[in-house]
Amino acid sequence: MRTQVAIIGGGPSGLLLAQLLQTKGVDSVILERQSRAHVLGRIRAGVLERGLLDLMQEAGVADRMQAEGFTHDGTLISYGDEMFRVDFKALTGHAVMVYGQTEVTRDLYEARDRTGGEVIHNVQDVTIHDANSDSPSVSYTVNGQTQTISCDFVAGCDGFHGVSRQTIPADLRREFEKVYPFGWLGILSETPPVNHELIYASSDRGFALCSMRNAGLSRYYVQCDLSDSPENWTDDAFWAELKRRIPSDQAAKLITGPSIEKSIAPLRSFVCEPMCWGRLFLCGDAAHIVPPTGAKGLNTAASDVHYLFEGLAQFYATGKTQGIDAYSERALARVWKAERFSWWFSSLMHQFPDQSGFDLRMQQAEIAFLRSNESAQRAMAENYVGLPY
Repeated sequence: MRTQVAIIGGGPSGLLLAQLLQTKGVDSVILERQSRAHVLGRIRAGVLERGLLDLMQEAGVADRMQAEGFTHDGTLISYGDEMFRVDFKALTGHAVMVYGQTEVTRDLYEARDRTGGEVIHNVQDVTIHDANSDSPSVSYTVNGQTQTISCDFVAGCDGFHGVSRQTIPADLRREFEKVYPFGWLGILSETPPVNHELIYASSDRGFALCSMRNAGLSRYYVQCDLSDSPENWTDDAFWAELKRRIPSDQAAKLITGPSIEKSIAPLRSFVCEPMCWGRLFLCGDAAHIVPPTGAKGLNTAASDVHYLFEGLAQFYATGKTQGIDAYSERALARVWKAERFSWWFSSLMHQFPDQSGFDLRMQQAEIAFLRSNESAQRAMAENYVGLPY
């Protein structure tokens, strides 16, 4: 089989890259190790930056998002019973969109079907060959048969545990990591959100987040020990703990119900440099991870897609390689800014095991400064809605 761009990974970043390339007449094939049903069954965050909204529009897949998504002009931050609002729209002129990552993926799959693009599911033993040459290829096994795709470029959109990053020789990679000493216990419930905007809550019991997927589907989180287990938490225990961590007026109007999903997510920061080797390019979680505070995971993957798409489109239109040559440097410059924001926001809102009394007072002072200072709020808002590409 022959294609121009072989894309490893059928999640939102791989699908978005393929759809954008299709608008320029560039052919691609997507390899995904899971079934489509499995990919569409994954529950992920859904706060979309302005850059991703524009990319969805450019890819021709924004109609349902615009019709069903929830525009958020700001967010709420609390400490104990004190709560204030950061007005994104007033401070930056931009908003974010709450629209589930599963729905983004669904829209991209449907667009892929309409355009006749190929997605090969349930692949195993994916191996990238000759990435540091002008003639790379990708081999894989499906239905017990080994197949090979020859291509011009390989896009590694296959996540942290995928083969793409490991293909770059270890002596050429630098990896940076911070593992946080806590996780997020999250539940999904078929209940209306407690507030029409997200609430980021800091308390002396730990962090909490009140989020949503739609008007009848809510997503809530509480900070927990890494050693904890979802089985240790009944629904009643979770709701009681959440109420202790959010302002009392919000707790009073919280509508509870049975959870339909419950899990614990660890928090980590990770960056791999460089994000390319020869004609292999890493996108999204294959190259970097951020803690979910601030919702930068999918959005940072989208900025990678933007830079790679620009470079590939330039190459196929003109033969010039400036865009693909500069991909890693451009992508990493924005990745590190997203990492900084996620680190700052996580440090601001969470309780740390080794936190001293001084550290706690500094954290409280930082929140108080953010509450009272418009410049600080503007800096936060600019990062939250998404720095320009």
